[in-house]
Amino acid sequence: MKVEIREAKSIITKSNIPSIDYVINPYTGCQHGCIYCYAEFMIRFTGHKGEKWGQFLDIKDYDFRKIKPSIYDGKSILLSSVTDPYLPLEKKYQNTKKILENLVGTNANIQILTKSKLVTRDIDLFKKFKNLKVGISINTLDDEFARIIEPAASKPSERLQAIEQISKENIETFVFISPFFPEITDFKAIIEKAEKYTKNFSFENLNFRPHNVPRIYQIIKKHYPNLLSKYREIRQVHTYWDFTELEIKDFCERKKLNYKIEFHHGGFSKS
Repeated sequence: MKVEIREAKSIITKSNIPSIDYVINPYTGCQHGCIYCYAEFMIRFTGHKGEKWGQFLDIKDYDFRKIKPSIYDGKSILLSSVTDPYLPLEKKYQNTKKILENLVGTNANIQILTKSKLVTRDIDLFKKFKNLKVGISINTLDDEFARIIEPAASKPSERLQAIEQISKENIETFVFISPFFPEITDFKAIIEKAEKYTKNFSFENLNFRPHNVPRIYQIIKKHYPNLLSKYREIRQVHTYWDFTELEIKDFCERKKLNYKIEFHHGGFSKS
């Protein structure tokens, strides 16, 4: 992987995500190498034209002391939107930790979302915030399948252990079941495992984009060949997600869970 340190003009940027005011991406690029990632569009904005997403990482060089915590009072902040705040190289460069240290004192609502067990490193730091919650992103309980689709991320079992540890420290937690792989993601099993540590769940569908479709089809053909025609159909006919959404609602309401369904995002539209 190509790793460079690049000066950043800013570190907290306004968000286009509904209900999120600001996003913080401590790094440009990502190490996790998820085959379904749709963040590759960022390449054209980052000076990496011609390079492949997942094969470079820019360490943002920024004077984090410039962060003014009070400016964000009452606002919502997400770490992160197009990278993971706890990538393996966070151990060395600690950008996420430095950002959080300089945000202490804010009354902003902070959400942290990760696929990494490294998140437990900052438990003591999380406790310094009034409004902070930590979430894990997960779409399967099968560690082996996760290794295929998310090669450099922590195992699902490790993510669940992390959220358990954080929850036991009385820090609010949530689980983001994403991306939802049709006929593969067992959302009920994931909830059954995770509801001991959180009552907050959100869901996002598999986001087909021109650059990730060949990779997705290749994985499905190799590991779930009987589903390949189904995936091609779902890409064209979106009613599958409508029925799945109803199933999720019914299950979550019967269990009295807090849930948010973010299907049809970026490439899908309601039928």
